[in-house]
Amino acid sequence: MKISRRSTPELDALAGLYYESVDDLGRFEEVGENELPPSYRVLLAHDEHMTESLEAFHGSDLRVQVLESTVNETHYRRKVILKRKRDDAVVLFGIVRVTRALLAPEIREAIEGEQIPLGRILIRSEVLRRVRLLSLWRVEPGEDLCRIFAMEQPQTCYGRTALMYCDTVPVIELLEVVTVA
Repeated sequence: MKISRRSTPELDALAGLYYESVDDLGRFEEVGENELPPSYRVLLAHDEHMTESLEAFHGSDLRVQVLESTVNETHYRRKVILKRKRDDAVVLFGIVRVTRALLAPEIREAIEGEQIPLGRILIRSEVLRRVRLLSLWRVEPGEDLCRIFAMEQPQTCYGRTALMYCDTVPVIELLEVVTVA
């Protein structure tokens, strides 16, 4: 089934922040919600923070590890993984781009401090926020994603692109790929 992209952020633009081509990250095919396996549907097909969804699904708190980040006057971006605290398994790979001027300084500093998952920072700050799911993706991981998820050989996983609004303004662009292992 052919699905048209709903809005920005574009998959290519977000992957392009850290990869020459989206193909270097993996092979992405846009899918509908009904094409997701049930556990991935629970994790991805919603307008909620991924941190809360993953913690509930895995029954474990998560910790963030930033693999790469860049900050300039207008944007902060990072390539990140979330790991279960109980066994250190990677459950999410993400690329995040934040429009810095649209966040309060204390929130921006907490995000750029790279110690707390993004969703948890925003929830604790009590800023009015909303996640807007844009696209769902079937992902055949490339070499880097296999290494990140500790896959000996590629296994299909799923992801999403989304926009996060803070106080009704789109502030954060997200590419999130999850595994249920």
